[in-house]
Amino acid sequence: MKKIVIFWCGILLSCNNAQQQDKLLLGADLSYVNETEDCGGVYFDGDKKTDPFKLFKKYGCGIVRVRLWHNPSWTQYSNYADVEKTIRRAREAGMKVLLDFHSSDDWADPQKQIIPDAWKDIRDLQVLCDSVYHYTYNVLRRLNGKGLLPEMVQTGNEINNEILMPGYYKEGDTINWNRNIALINSGIEAVKDMSQVASFTPEVMIHIAQPENALKWFNIATSKGLDDFDIIGISYYSKWSEYSLDELYKAISELKTTYNKEVIVAETAYPWTTESIDSAGNVLGDDALVEGYPATPEGQLKYLTDLKGAVIKGGGSGIIYWEPAWISSSCRTRWGQGSHWENATFFSFDGKTLPSMNFFSQDF
Repeated sequence: MKKIVIFWCGILLSCNNAQQQDKLLLGADLSYVNETEDCGGVYFDGDKKTDPFKLFKKYGCGIVRVRLWHNPSWTQYSNYADVEKTIRRAREAGMKVLLDFHSSDDWADPQKQIIPDAWKDIRDLQVLCDSVYHYTYNVLRRLNGKGLLPEMVQTGNEINNEILMPGYYKEGDTINWNRNIALINSGIEAVKDMSQVASFTPEVMIHIAQPENALKWFNIATSKGLDDFDIIGISYYSKWSEYSLDELYKAISELKTTYNKEVIVAETAYPWTTESIDSAGNVLGDDALVEGYPATPEGQLKYLTDLKGAVIKGGGSGIIYWEPAWISSSCRTRWGQGSHWENATFFSFDGKTLPSMNFFSQDF
């Protein structure tokens, strides 16, 4: 009798995991694809050249994340026109969209949240809040008018520190929480007001880098009046986190239960090799490796499979892989020619799909 009970418990557990797997939203940040293709990058499905958006959809990708810079003068990409093109391609391939407002003319991250040049001389907080509101609303209004309103919106990217600041963060800098929350809430309000003109209102994600920072940040932010958001987004890179892969579920569960919000790993990645084929240099090197997960195609997929299990265990709602299609090309960044991420994509150096592409559909 005992063996029969154990047998049925095993079946029920497997069924429960399968149901959670089906509900898990799995996606990819494809912000670099347009630029990479313009620079000669080619993607293959087997030996056949293919549209990468259609390829990701074929393998089960459910949502495409795309970044938007305010008015980048240093690049022709991740501006409004490029973002509209990406959203259109994602929609035509049958995928949802997460629009990531960086609220900067350049990269926004835990080290910098630099105010766009167009707003840098604004001293009145209410005027700056109005600027955030109208900019966010008008971008979404334009997209809605073309049938491209995203299902999700990030009102800021990795906003661990105060947003719309004049420069990089220095040790000892503090957050003016009244100012910070007023600005964040202005962006949220703009998204929610789309309900007056659109057939649906995008869900709002608040995105913090690394789970340990999210636990501290939301504790303060909600006490200071952060309001009306729907999803907690976290970046999770083992290289920079205090939480091991085995411990990640604890942070996800605590965030979910404390704030009664869905939790999505909005950025993550793992290398399939530590080699490089261009002069750009790789961000994820030997120091990014975790014991038990070698820098091989199989090791990369194993890491992602176990990450999926951790998210499910913690009650999380999804995972979005950062730049799985940023392969090497003739493009240049400020730091070199090619890609800083070609060793962490879902493609070999000759543009062919790796086992990691099965991340989107592989059962847990």
